[in-house]
Amino acid sequence: MPARTSIALVAFVLIAMEPLPAQDQPKGAVAAAPIATDRPSVTDSSVVVPTGSIQVENGFLDSSSQALRTLDGPESLIRFGLLSKTELRFYVPDYYYNQTMGLNAGPMPGAGFGDMAIGVKQQLGPTPGRFDVSVVFYLSMPTGARAISSHGYDPAVQVPWSRALTPKWGLGGMLSLYCPTQDGRRNFTFEPTIVLNRQLTGPWSAFAEYAGDFSQRGGPRDLLHFGTALTISPQQQLDFHAGVGSLAGTTYYLLGFGYSFRIQAIRQR
Repeated sequence: MPARTSIALVAFVLIAMEPLPAQDQPKGAVAAAPIATDRPSVTDSSVVVPTGSIQVENGFLDSSSQALRTLDGPESLIRFGLLSKTELRFYVPDYYYNQTMGLNAGPMPGAGFGDMAIGVKQQLGPTPGRFDVSVVFYLSMPTGARAISSHGYDPAVQVPWSRALTPKWGLGGMLSLYCPTQDGRRNFTFEPTIVLNRQLTGPWSAFAEYAGDFSQRGGPRDLLHFGTALTISPQQQLDFHAGVGSLAGTTYYLLGFGYSFRIQAIRQR
């Protein structure tokens, strides 16, 4: 996607997020609930955003291996609470900047915007055993730069879940199936994750996570992932995360940070 098109999309969404002047902000307990984001862990949140609210999650990621370093952002996910257990999702295209490293790095891959995607999250339940479970469907569309886009319409399904173990400890995970287009063919990829969360103080939490990608073509990819999040207000969050993984016998590293916020765009009745 050309840069001006992506910027115009973001500007349009941000303008649309402004609450209507004649609407009062909701005072219900759901709307006042602390922000719960799908970042910085690979595992998504197992709950949807409150009805009528818009949540914008943003970040920056620096990942590197022996031969390649990639910078990407803004990693923006826009979530809108459509119903009490349903949210709409818009994945803003990321910009990828690739830089080769080392003497045997080879030619530098292209840089540019990736593909955009739209989706929906449906929270299930109530479920037995005090589990929170959701299902996410999304479709990626080939709007990105020639060197970055998959050049295909790529569906995906994710099933995030979580359960509180104690008032301070929680366990979660996600089962995902991706169907990316690679070299003109589907490469079905199964991705399981598991994450252990710890509430350090009221607004401050940390996590440790494992994520694995197992593709129809190509070797497995593994990631050990650690991070922390700070809720600076009930509607704002800062996060920081780092990880180390392996892919095709090569070790890679990632380091990222992010900022997320939520506003109430439509009053609950």
